[in-house]
Amino acid sequence: MGLEALGNSNMFVVILTLLAVSGTVYALLMPLFDRDELKSRMKSVALEREEIRSRERARLAMQKENARVVLRSNPKESIRDFVDKYDLKRRLSSDGVASKLKMAGYRGASPLYTYLLFQVILPIGFFAVSFFYMVVIIKVDMPVLSVFLISLLIAAIGFYAPSIFIQNQIAKRQESIRLAWPDAMDLMLICVESGMSIEAAFKKVSEEVGAQSAPLAEELILANAELSFLDERRVAYQNLAERTGLDGVKNVIVALTQAEKYGTPIGSALRVLSDENRKERMQEAERKAAALPPKLTVPMMLFFLPVLFIVIIGPAAIQVMRTF
Repeated sequence: MGLEALGNSNMFVVILTLLAVSGTVYALLMPLFDRDELKSRMKSVALEREEIRSRERARLAMQKENARVVLRSNPKESIRDFVDKYDLKRRLSSDGVASKLKMAGYRGASPLYTYLLFQVILPIGFFAVSFFYMVVIIKVDMPVLSVFLISLLIAAIGFYAPSIFIQNQIAKRQESIRLAWPDAMDLMLICVESGMSIEAAFKKVSEEVGAQSAPLAEELILANAELSFLDERRVAYQNLAERTGLDGVKNVIVALTQAEKYGTPIGSALRVLSDENRKERMQEAERKAAALPPKLTVPMMLFFLPVLFIVIIGPAAIQVMRTF
């Protein structure tokens, strides 16, 4: 019995020893086979970010190449000859037209010549089409003089159609720049405080903000080029403000001009202006949210309330009709 008890105790010790050794080996070797999920996820996110960044940089490079083509393009000879023959630049063009075209993203001589050509062709085309439609197709029962006056009114709409189109393009472009400008200011502040020059900051911000606003990236690239080639940096800043036409951009341009003129630090001014731009964007969002209920009043009265009355009163009206 004693030998059996001793054998059982030895077996029990062996089993415990095996368990202890197995646990130790498991504790030592498992970290080597355990995958770091957080590290793998961070690596995948970094790879995805680099892929997106490379794709956006390629798109921006294509846009910059297209912008260079537009800037260097000349109007066609036929359009130039027509505009110069009738001296349309002196009669129809002005400094305001050129500045509006720049604000809409159309630069160089070709957009101006095209704009002047459309201002002459569209009224004639609108007049001819409207007069032919009313006289030949629908054959309106009106005097010829009335048809002629209506066609003249439509021709006036054709004369102002290019200006309306340019104003629409300016509004879209400014809205895109306005939404992305606070984020661009934050990136510019980080770049400046890290020791980068304003030219390098403009270039870096244009690369990063291109996915959010291509017009803003384009303007910053042009400003960077003008800062490198123009004699006076102040002119490059003013050109950026004129091309955008936004108060937020103009305030930053004034701060940059004063900082370079008096030698004051740019970072502090950019920090204050960045906070102001973010507050203005938040206030604009709150203003739009506050204006939403009055705008919904008329659609609700025209579309929701009649349907609601029909759903509520309809069954009772049907019941009354069946009764009587």
